[in-house]
Amino acid sequence: MKLGVVDVGGGLRGIYAAGIFDFCIEQNIQFDCCIGVSAGSANITSYLAGQKGRNYRYYCEYAMRKEYMGLGNFIRTRSYINMNYVYGTLSNSGGEYPLDYTALSKNPADFFIVAEEAVTGKAKYFDRNDMAQDQYQILMASSSIPGVNCPYEVNGVLYFDGALGDPVPIQKAFEAGCDRVVLILTKPVSIPREPGHDPFLARMIQRKYPVSAEKIRNRAQIYNESVELAKQYQNEGNVLILSPDDTAGVTTLSRNRQALDRLYQKGYHDAAAILEWLCP
Repeated sequence: MKLGVVDVGGGLRGIYAAGIFDFCIEQNIQFDCCIGVSAGSANITSYLAGQKGRNYRYYCEYAMRKEYMGLGNFIRTRSYINMNYVYGTLSNSGGEYPLDYTALSKNPADFFIVAEEAVTGKAKYFDRNDMAQDQYQILMASSSIPGVNCPYEVNGVLYFDGALGDPVPIQKAFEAGCDRVVLILTKPVSIPREPGHDPFLARMIQRKYPVSAEKIRNRAQIYNESVELAKQYQNEGNVLILSPDDTAGVTTLSRNRQALDRLYQKGYHDAAAILEWLCP
């Protein structure tokens, strides 16, 4: 049986998945195929490297720094989150908490990082061949939220957040040969996604990236349709959906340490369902 996991990200709400992956590392739960979207890409790489607690520190400590994200960054660079600081300065060898790339490269699991081509709107599925020691640009590309960050360039192509390319890549997991898949959402599965600020974000990039702007306008609908498909798979026994009963007050860019810790603990606790699902 090929076991897969999909982490859809969600900005700082991704700490819910960080709790799940830390539980999996503790319990030696091994996934054969891992797919990360946006913040989920960082969660996936730390999990595959076996670095328990690394993501927690990024969410609850580093994210509080002005170098990580803030209005100053946006004024200087038009990007609220400094991707080069997060996935370069902090993550490179010699950084404050480097990614153990050696361990990651030795992990036999397949992994895919989802992004969206800013100009064409096409989904891009990066894989391990697109990453090297201290070359983590694909994580930056997958996490570049339109309107919050400028698109990130990889090999001459501009990319936006993976949530525009494939917000819930459950079908990708089955196409990759998975028999069963754990799907991690970072908001309650019972509550449909609302457009929220999407129309405003779409207007911000409409002139330069009209195709991506249209995808932002349709993002909530596509997300909700994908979750409904996952529910069908769950009814058939092929998917386990993990989602928080509430987000503990954490939003995409919120920086409340207590709320973040509560959401992390929810993920860690909810992860026990994986063991029950695999060994009923």
